[in-house]
Amino acid sequence: MAETRNRLPENTSLIMPRLVCRDAAAEMEFCMRTFEAEELNRRLGPDGTVAHGLLKINGEMLMIEGEWPSLPSRAPAADATSPVVVFVYVPDVDATVERAVANGARVLVPLADQFWGDRTAWFLDPAGHVWTVASRIEETTAAEPPHDGTRLWPKASNARPNSVCSCQRRYGTRGGVRFAHVYRAILCDPLQLKRIR
Repeated sequence: MAETRNRLPENTSLIMPRLVCRDAAAEMEFCMRTFEAEELNRRLGPDGTVAHGLLKINGEMLMIEGEWPSLPSRAPAADATSPVVVFVYVPDVDATVERAVANGARVLVPLADQFWGDRTAWFLDPAGHVWTVASRIEETTAAEPPHDGTRLWPKASNARPNSVCSCQRRYGTRGGVRFAHVYRAILCDPLQLKRIR
């Protein structure tokens, strides 16, 4: 009986984001400086520019692709409207955000401790891609009651943990925990929306 071949390659991520960029080499440099990514491979196109790059961030792989006429994908506009957000856990989120800004990123949602146990921030990189970076600072469980909101809502915000926002009116509740609580600071706080826009 013939041996069944393993169709999954070894020593690779099985899900890999592919970020299309106008300048793939610049995006690779941004990722290596910001995330301390390891370069695994880069391939040049006929014009001598980087057509494809492969990086590893904390053991996971990321592809960087240049724009090519034969491919339909295009780089996002540099206005934070990209429908895709890359979420990355990092050892030190504060240091990562500092490096990102030093390398040309713009913070969309500032660093904050979240009630589910992560410290997070969002930023827009120079190529127009949006990232959420996070470090785990506290282990929580689904059985725990919702946080009182002191870490989730900025002091300058008018939002209150017990108030009903438009997201909550639209989506209701799930499992006794208000669905809108998770992203209230991002979606329902006018100050945060102003930062994003």
